Amino acid sequence: MRNSPRWSNGSVNCRLEWRPSRLLQALLILLGVLGAVSVLACEMPRPFAWPIAIGALAYGGWRARREGRKARRAFWFPGNARTPTVDGEPMHEAHLQWRGPLAFLRWRERGTRRWRRAAWWPDTLPARQRRELRLAAGEGDAGRHRRDRAP
Repeated sequence: MRNSPRWSNGSVNCRLEWRPSRLLQALLILLGVLGAVSVLACEMPRPFAWPIAIGALAYGGWRARREGRKARRAFWFPGNARTPTVDGEPMHEAHLQWRGPLAFLRWRERGTRRWRRAAWWPDTLPARQRRELRLAAGEGDAGRHRRDRAP
C-alpha cells in the first residue's frame, strides 16, 4: 500500500512545446460575436451599426485564424542559472510571469532589442508541466503556499 507522494528525481530540466491554444481561438471568436451583438443592441442607427458589427465579426475571426497559424516552438529550460533556449537559440532577459494557470514568457533574442512573447493556456500546458516549468525557471514561489516553508 503506497500512500506517499512521488518525489522529484532532482532534475530541473524542462522541455516544453508551445502550440496555439484552441481555447484562446474560441475566446477570440466569442469576443467578435459579442462585439457584433453589442453594437447591434445599442441605439446606433442601423446603417452605421451593421458595418461595424460585420467588422467586429471579421476582426474576431481574423485574430483567431492568425493565432491558430502560429508556428510551434520548442522551449528548453535547463535550470541551474543556465540560459534557456527557444528552437535552439538562447533567450536573453527571459521573464516568466504567472496569472493563475496561465504562464506568460517574454525574452529577447541575441542581437535584437525586440521582445518576443509566448503564453501557455491551460489547454496547452497541463498541471504537471506547469509545475516543471515553475521549478526549472527558477521561480522563488514554486510552492503553492509560501507560509508552509521555513524562512
